[in-house]
Amino acid sequence: MVPLGWTGGVIGLVLSTVISLYASTLIAKIHEYGGKRHIRYRDLAGFMYGRTAYVIVWASQYANLFLINIGFIILGGQALKAFYHLFRDDDHMKLAYFIAIAGLACVLFAIAVPTLSSLRIWLVISSVFSLIYLTIAFALALKDGINAPPRDYSIPGSKINRVFTTAGAAANIVFVFNTGMIPEIQATVRAPVVDNMLKALYFQFTLGAVPVHAVTYVGYWAYGSSSSSYLLNNVSGPVWVKALANISAFLQAIIALHIFASPTYEFLDTKYGIKGSAVAVRNLAFRTLVRGGYLVATTFLSALLPFLGDFMSLTGAISSIPLTFILPNHMYLIAMKKQLSSLQRSWHLLNVVLFSVISAAALVAAFRLIAVDSKTYNAFADL
Repeated sequence: MVPLGWTGGVIGLVLSTVISLYASTLIAKIHEYGGKRHIRYRDLAGFMYGRTAYVIVWASQYANLFLINIGFIILGGQALKAFYHLFRDDDHMKLAYFIAIAGLACVLFAIAVPTLSSLRIWLVISSVFSLIYLTIAFALALKDGINAPPRDYSIPGSKINRVFTTAGAAANIVFVFNTGMIPEIQATVRAPVVDNMLKALYFQFTLGAVPVHAVTYVGYWAYGSSSSSYLLNNVSGPVWVKALANISAFLQAIIALHIFASPTYEFLDTKYGIKGSAVAVRNLAFRTLVRGGYLVATTFLSALLPFLGDFMSLTGAISSIPLTFILPNHMYLIAMKKQLSSLQRSWHLLNVVLFSVISAAALVAAFRLIAVDSKTYNAFADL
């Protein structure tokens, strides 16, 4: 919202919701293309395009997940830092230290929870943490907005900077709603697979999108162009309430990271033949060394360049836009070519070209944003 303003921000977020729903339904409808179920995105790409496409989609998905994990560790570190400063007003603890603590917590959780199916009750707890954060952020921002003097909603930066930040924001709002894992999620849906997945998507992009829109609009309304990328840095209210929200955000980041890291964990477990009891010495040692090593690398990069908004833009440009908009339109065009009219084929081809241009522009913008912030702040910046 800050780099786009009211008009661009609202239109962009609404369009992102609608277009994301549309593109997700396209990929959901071809889940059983060619007379077989494709339970992984890369399997569908390989079936339609060949081995090279399989590898590219596989790499894009794992790059997407890796960048998402970086974002969650930065979020966890920011939440923990905000919690600390509610009780200690000093500069002894830098953001990098809190990111390291968040990374350690993620390592311990990854060792303790061996598989995605082992999450079970943690998914319920995760939902509770999300609701706590969303409710408190919304309520405190609403209170601040009612009591605050007039805010500045002007878009910051020079004209050239606005061009790049607008492109980066476009990738950012695409990242909000998309994971590039629709086939993997659909693989867990009971028959009829396509119909039930479509119902889930319609629910998610209507009622499920309400909290995202509500918190975003109220937060920007309350604080204007001074809004932080981490909204709880702006809010005022009882210390215990803000502490609860920050701890909820921190713990939610740990669980959410595990969900998005699970495909990587599964790949490594399969590659190295990890089977049997989760508490077997070999399996515990493997999770400690391999998952721990993966998360140490993720944590190091998170602390080195802790620019959450920039990494969201980079993730959107590199993988979210191609996996969410470009490939689904082209795949649907191939799968349904005989059933589509010439106008419909032109429409899907236009989407492929349009989103390819947007992705390229957003990628340039994201790298520029990271480069500018890297010059403005030192490595391991205390933001």
